[in-house]
Amino acid sequence: MKLNEIADNPGSRHAKKRVGRGIGSGLGKTAGRGGKGQTARKGGAKAGFEGGQMPIYRRLPKRGFNKPNQVDYNEVNLSRVQTAIDAKKLDAGQPVTAAALLAAGVISAPLGGVRLLGKGELRSKVAFEVYHATAGAVAAVEKAGGSVKMLKPADKPAPDAK
Repeated sequence: MKLNEIADNPGSRHAKKRVGRGIGSGLGKTAGRGGKGQTARKGGAKAGFEGGQMPIYRRLPKRGFNKPNQVDYNEVNLSRVQTAIDAKKLDAGQPVTAAALLAAGVISAPLGGVRLLGKGELRSKVAFEVYHATAGAVAAVEKAGGSVKMLKPADKPAPDAK
């Protein structure tokens, strides 16, 4: 093998089409874009436009509801908490709160609170203070000898009824 004999496989590379380079090239004048109009212009067709036909986003019914006051929780699995306890980042003797999880690096930002999920196994006796916990998570914590205290978000003051 010689350096001057090294080459790509035949057909693996092909030259780029050069458009708008004269009538003899076969791609002159309109450069393969056809006649005049919207599609001949840069940018092409409007997104979602179907040639006058009712677009699909208007044919299909609207579904669902987005809560205007939705709360985002930090979802934490039991296995992640146990890993932090094993790595000595969390103290099992202290209550596990959002601040403790943040300091241990289990969560990256304190959103609207902590939601405890039951995936994984918990071997340590731990007291949790969270805003929400699944039934499986509560059962697993209590099985390990710990407890789950549900915190209640601060209620908005009710408007005065007359």
